[in-house]
Amino acid sequence: MEILKKLSESCAHPDTKSAPVIAFIGDSVTQGCFDCFVNEKGQVATEFYSQDAYHSDLEKILAFLFKETPVTIVNAGISGTTARRTVKRLERDVLYHKPDLSVVCFGLNDCGGGEENLDEYGNSLKTIFTELQKVGSEVIFMTPNMMATGVSYKLKDKPLIDAAERCIKAQTGGILEKYLDRAKQVAKECNVPVCDVYDKWKKLYAQGASVTNYLSNSINHPSKEMHWMFAWSLLDTMIYN
Repeated sequence: MEILKKLSESCAHPDTKSAPVIAFIGDSVTQGCFDCFVNEKGQVATEFYSQDAYHSDLEKILAFLFKETPVTIVNAGISGTTARRTVKRLERDVLYHKPDLSVVCFGLNDCGGGEENLDEYGNSLKTIFTELQKVGSEVIFMTPNMMATGVSYKLKDKPLIDAAERCIKAQTGGILEKYLDRAKQVAKECNVPVCDVYDKWKKLYAQGASVTNYLSNSINHPSKEMHWMFAWSLLDTMIYN
């Protein structure tokens, strides 16, 4: 991808080549949400540590590979959001920054809309991809992690158990995979490479791994360690596309 060439040029000619801008567009995983808890209002709340999210991990990797290039990171992840809702804020949160590369990751919240909203999801992704490409940004669609496959013993509060059961239904019932299949289809139509992290989680699961244990909240947020999988997978995508 051209992003690596831009990084190399900026590293070699810092006085004449500006530092590349990489935008990350997604939901709570992108924002940097980890463990969940029930607050004083009885609502599910989240702990935020954006410095431990995959975009920060990728920034560390790129800082090692291109030591003289201070990459500008735009974190446009918002907890609980969807591709449809992101279309409305794309100009404000992303296009304004004129990113050289944009990483788009949606599906975990979107799939809660059921099969009847598949078309809306696909159309929203197509709009996001095309609007990013119009401002000259390369685009990667990154598939998310798997969600819980069973209710963890760690979950004690009913709101958290209810949230887990909704995610388990979408995961084990196949609806999440239908959404990601649609996303891959749209990505192909828009000539957008896919960084398929979800497939890696599936392969771990097929080998007997308890993917629920890889989730920091035992529901849908990957652990800090698993965020590194996203980062290294993104680097692979940059290298081989």
